[in-house]
Amino acid sequence: MEEWKEYKISDVCRIKHGFAFKGIYFVDDQQKYVCVTPGNFALKGGFKNDKPKYYNGPIPEDYVLQKDDLVVTMTDLSKNGDTLGYSALIPYDEHYTFLHNQRIGLIEDISNEIDKHFLYWVMRTYDYQRYIVGHCSGSTVKHTSPSGIGSYIFRCPDMEIQREISSILDNLDDKIEVNRKINENLEQQAQALFKSWFVDFEPFKDGEFVESELGMIPKGWRVGKLGDCCKCILGGTPSRNKPEYWGGDIAWINSGEVNKFRITTPSEYITEEGLSHSATKLLPKKTTVLAITGATLGQVSLLEINTCANQSVIGVLESIDFPYSYVYPLIKEKIGELMSHMTGGAQQHINKNNVEGLDIIIPLREIMISFNEIIYPIYEKIGYLCQENVRLAELRDTLLPRLMSGELKVDEINL
Repeated sequence: MEEWKEYKISDVCRIKHGFAFKGIYFVDDQQKYVCVTPGNFALKGGFKNDKPKYYNGPIPEDYVLQKDDLVVTMTDLSKNGDTLGYSALIPYDEHYTFLHNQRIGLIEDISNEIDKHFLYWVMRTYDYQRYIVGHCSGSTVKHTSPSGIGSYIFRCPDMEIQREISSILDNLDDKIEVNRKINENLEQQAQALFKSWFVDFEPFKDGEFVESELGMIPKGWRVGKLGDCCKCILGGTPSRNKPEYWGGDIAWINSGEVNKFRITTPSEYITEEGLSHSATKLLPKKTTVLAITGATLGQVSLLEINTCANQSVIGVLESIDFPYSYVYPLIKEKIGELMSHMTGGAQQHINKNNVEGLDIIIPLREIMISFNEIIYPIYEKIGYLCQENVRLAELRDTLLPRLMSGELKVDEINL
C-alpha cells in the first residue's frame, strides 16, 4: 500500500484575492470579457458559464485568468453556503476571456509535491466542503477566506498516484461536458427548425397564405388556444406541517428546477398521502414545464422524469395531436408573449389562464407528423445524453470519496 501523507492547504499553495471590478462597467450585451463570480461554480464544484457577467472596462493584467487556473469561491449568497469554498478549473472558451473578480480565490504557487488537479478534486469532496461551511462567517451571506480554506488538512499519495486519480475523475467530467455541449448544439438546431417551420414558414413560402388573428399563415392552418389543445396543470405543495407527506418515493420539484436545461432529478420526494392531500399532480415524463413566479419566472424546461411540481410551476402535457416535440419549442418561442401578461407588484407572476388562453398556430396534421419525424430523434438524443450525464455524475460522485481517501485503488477500477 502506497504511503499517504497529510498536508494543510496553506502549506502547499497560496490563495490570491480577486480584483474589485467596478459595477459601472458590467453590461448586458455580450462582451469578450467575463468576470468569474460565485455564480460560475456548479453545485458539488466545477465551472459553469450559463449566465455570463459581461465586463466592458479597464483590464488589470494581473487579474486575467488562464485556461486550467484553479479558483475557489469565497462568498455564497445561499442560506446554506451551497457553493462556498468550491473549486473550479477555468476552461478554454474561444468566445470569452475570464477575469479574476473579487470574492474569488486563485490558487497559486502550488507545491511540486501536489498535482493541481488532485487538489481541485480534494476541494470537491464532501468532507472539504462541509469543513468550509462549518468554519465560515456571516448569516445571510456566507464568507470564507484564504486562511479559512488554508486550514483544511487533507491526505494524498505520491505524485504518480495523484495524477492517476485525478485523470479518472477528470475524464468523467470531460465526458459530461462533451455531452452537455452536444446537447446545447442539438437544442439550438431544434429551436431553429421550429422557428423555420412555424414562425417564418420557410418550407411553405411557395404555397397560399391566409389572414388570421396571428397574421398571415399557410392556407388550411388555423389559430387556437393552447388550453384547448393541451392539458395545463398547476402544481402544488403538500403541507410542510405534515411529516407523513414527505420522504416517500414520488418525485417533486420546486420552480428552481425549471432553470435547468432538462429536469433529470427531483428537488425532494413526497408520499402517496402527500400527493392525495394536496393540489400537486403527477406530471409524466416529457411534460413541458414553465415557472410562473419567483426567481425563475419565465424559465422553460422539459421533464425527463415523472414528477410532481409546486404551485409556481405549470405543466403543459403533450397529446396525440400535439406531441412534446412541438409543445416544448412552442412554449420556448412564446414565453416572451406570456411574460407580457405578468401581474403583481413585488411578486410578479403569470397565471394559468394566461397559459391556457395563449393563441397558437395549429398546422395541418400531416405537417405536424412530418415535423415530428425530423425533430423527435433530436429531442430523444438530448434526453438520452441527459440521462447518461446523470449516470456519469453518480459514478464520479461515488468514486470521488473512495479514491480520495485511498479506500479504492486506481487499478481496481474498470471503467
